[in-house]
Amino acid sequence: MARYSSDYGTKHHHRRRSNGFSSAFDHNSRRDIDSSLIDDCLAGVKSAARSLWRFWKGSGRQLALGFLVSMLRQVQHNLTMRRLFSFPHALVVVWVLLLLWGERWVFHSRVERCHWSSWENWVCSFFCGCLLRWKTSLTLSEKQPPGATPHRLVLVADPQLIDPHSYPGRPWPLNPITVAITDNYLRRSYNQLQQQLRPDTVFFLGDLFDGGREWKTAHGEFKDPEWGHHPAHEQKYLKSWNKKYGEDYWLREYARFGDIFLGPWIRAGDEPGPGQRGRKLIASLPGNHDLGFGSEIKLPVRNRFEAHFGDPNRVDVIGNHTFVSVDTVSLSARTSDEARQHDLKDIYLPAENFLNGVKKTKRRAVQKELWHQSGNVEEVSYSHRIEQLDESSFKNRPTIDPGEGKADLPSILLTHVPLYRPPGTPCGPMREHWPPTKPPKGQKEPVIPDDRNAISVSRGYQYQNVLSEEDSIRVVESIGHVVHAFSGDDHDYCELKHDEKQAHVPEITVKSISMAMGVPTPGFVMVSLYNPIDGEGKPLLGDAPTLQTHLCLLPRMGKVYSRYVGFGLLCLVALAVRAFLVPVLRLERFAFDPAAEDSNSLMLPMFKAKVEDYDEFSAASVAGFSASRFLHAGDSRGRSGSTTTGSGARKGSRHGYKDKDRDFHRSRQGKWGWAGTSQRGPKIEIKSEEDDIYDAGKWKAASARNRSTVQVVIRELLATAWRVAWMVVLFWVYLEYKG
Repeated sequence: MARYSSDYGTKHHHRRRSNGFSSAFDHNSRRDIDSSLIDDCLAGVKSAARSLWRFWKGSGRQLALGFLVSMLRQVQHNLTMRRLFSFPHALVVVWVLLLLWGERWVFHSRVERCHWSSWENWVCSFFCGCLLRWKTSLTLSEKQPPGATPHRLVLVADPQLIDPHSYPGRPWPLNPITVAITDNYLRRSYNQLQQQLRPDTVFFLGDLFDGGREWKTAHGEFKDPEWGHHPAHEQKYLKSWNKKYGEDYWLREYARFGDIFLGPWIRAGDEPGPGQRGRKLIASLPGNHDLGFGSEIKLPVRNRFEAHFGDPNRVDVIGNHTFVSVDTVSLSARTSDEARQHDLKDIYLPAENFLNGVKKTKRRAVQKELWHQSGNVEEVSYSHRIEQLDESSFKNRPTIDPGEGKADLPSILLTHVPLYRPPGTPCGPMREHWPPTKPPKGQKEPVIPDDRNAISVSRGYQYQNVLSEEDSIRVVESIGHVVHAFSGDDHDYCELKHDEKQAHVPEITVKSISMAMGVPTPGFVMVSLYNPIDGEGKPLLGDAPTLQTHLCLLPRMGKVYSRYVGFGLLCLVALAVRAFLVPVLRLERFAFDPAAEDSNSLMLPMFKAKVEDYDEFSAASVAGFSASRFLHAGDSRGRSGSTTTGSGARKGSRHGYKDKDRDFHRSRQGKWGWAGTSQRGPKIEIKSEEDDIYDAGKWKAASARNRSTVQVVIRELLATAWRVAWMVVLFWVYLEYKG
């Protein structure tokens, strides 16, 4: 037993040692395999490099040199005057002008039509207020009274920068092109807006991004609520979106928004207009594509938006009007169906609290504006006195709020989601997508309800076309003294006046400024504000209107592209006609003929054989001798591979024939022959395909000539069309690259 145990222990010990050696061996073998793989890769790279070097030292250099020579030859061929001032290049010049119009000039001309002086008219308000009565020389032809300095403001809605959420099924080349085209449309339109109109204030009405709500945040729980549900066509993209697009991607989109909209505003300068405090750009109002809608808003997404764009619920005194921005996409969670079953206060409470104290916030903002206009300090001043701590009172502390009943400037509501209206409420004749229904004969009033001309009162995943009636009434009543409301979200223009429940507030839903939002003609709304007040904020114009609006329409790219297509078809027809006329009228050919160019570099001369008279020999003897000599020459060429032979000339000399006779016989028998002793080499007769061949082969010549004509026409059409196409496309790509 002892021996067995000893043996077992020895075996077990050896097994452990062998296991250790085995693992060390496995580690070394893996290392050897890895090093061998690296060596094999390096050897393959070296072998490929040597093969390339051998190819370069062999025929590679000749091929590269030949390609370079061919390119230089084509460049030299194209730089001739007859090529530069050719018909295809004339079409290219017309294309350049057309592209400059469609990609640049049309934006300038459309925005130029909207200049403030073309529609502003404050003369009526001037007369209604009975201001400056001593200015009796003022006529109705003047657009504004002397000294009037209206505040000029622009409302931009729904730029919705295209991103992977917009067209998730589009392939790679098409999606980036769509992004580039739509971004350039926004950039060009907004550039002209800033350069020509130069508004004092710009407000964005939400939906700055298209998929901002879908991109994962760096902090917080990014998870859909239990009652949330993505539509079926987005379900298959959720995993890839959460993996690819996060905080970094959203920040790049934020920089992209700044490049398109903030850059032109900065380049326009910060110098205010006449009588204005300064220029402002406010983009803090969110849309449902930025945050989501109602109960499905994720708090980290909203926190990220507020951190970069500012508080969505705010009050701004601009042009002696109080602009109140309300985050209605968050407020809508209060009246949602899910609010009855879940606690959604975190979503709607900030907007709710803002509305509860908005009247006080308005009074404070107005008071600060009045202090500024009167030259006083815009902060609360405390009296300097010494008090005993136990006797001091904090009840009557000075405050910036003057209290109720004080001056209240006209209020303007800004909301992304339009206010409630009954289904079928018409939007007016300026709604582009669905114009109003024509009323029956004898009816002057518009057709009500008019579902095709109205904003649909409906909702779905992450959207609701209008606010609930309860929320709309709450917003209007909380703000008070609302003289106008502006909204976005619908992408098309809608103008109406609400009912008594909403204080008869007029509302304009602003068109989208983007060309990719389903409305053929994008646009924006211009607002002119003129409300002169006294030191206490009371209006000097009485009850006269203090606000004027104008819809500015931007280029309709569908028409622009249709002109591109139309002119492209016209170019094809013109080039086809020209290609047909080239062989008919023997016009200058545009197509580059490599065979013709290569023939110029041949060592052998090319010319027509000269026919000379003869009078010494009969036709039969000459023909016999020429035939035998031609056969001898062909046999000689077959043996030596050369067309230059001195034996033929010597043989002809021995028979005593003259050189001019041989030249004539050669022209009758074929292309090959020998020159006399005075010639340097063989003379080759080249017959053109367009030459006539008589007798029995006449029909063959006609067929060859027809084939040659068709080839010339096709070659000319392809060459000219390709020349125009690539130059035009290259110029268009340059314009898109420059923005």
